[in-house]
Amino acid sequence: MSEKPAPPLYSPSPRPYQGLGELEYPFHDRTITVTSCGRICIGRRKINLSTVFAGQKVGIKEVSEKIWLVTFMHYDLGFFDQEYGRVECAENPFRAKVSSIRNGQFDSWRARRDSNSRPPGS
Repeated sequence: MSEKPAPPLYSPSPRPYQGLGELEYPFHDRTITVTSCGRICIGRRKINLSTVFAGQKVGIKEVSEKIWLVTFMHYDLGFFDQEYGRVECAENPFRAKVSSIRNGQFDSWRARRDSNSRPPGS
């Protein structure tokens, strides 16, 4: 074997990274920029979201009295109640959906969060 180093596997992209385009939420009530500490500020209320979204625009839409939906790009992140100021997760659009047929009947259920999910009654 020769003692020469292997060629690098990484090579930089010839295209410069442009970042995200301007995010707009035309079907939401408001577009809000998340603060550097990861909060959505509505008046005096500060709702904790995540520092991951710091500096990004999110859309919020009132779906019920004082219940708001928070969206980033095309993803519904969760809901918050104006009184409690905490975002609760929306349903995971990527969660596995499993269907089964038992006793001649079609039974549909959703996989739970654990990796060893089984249909009810198994």
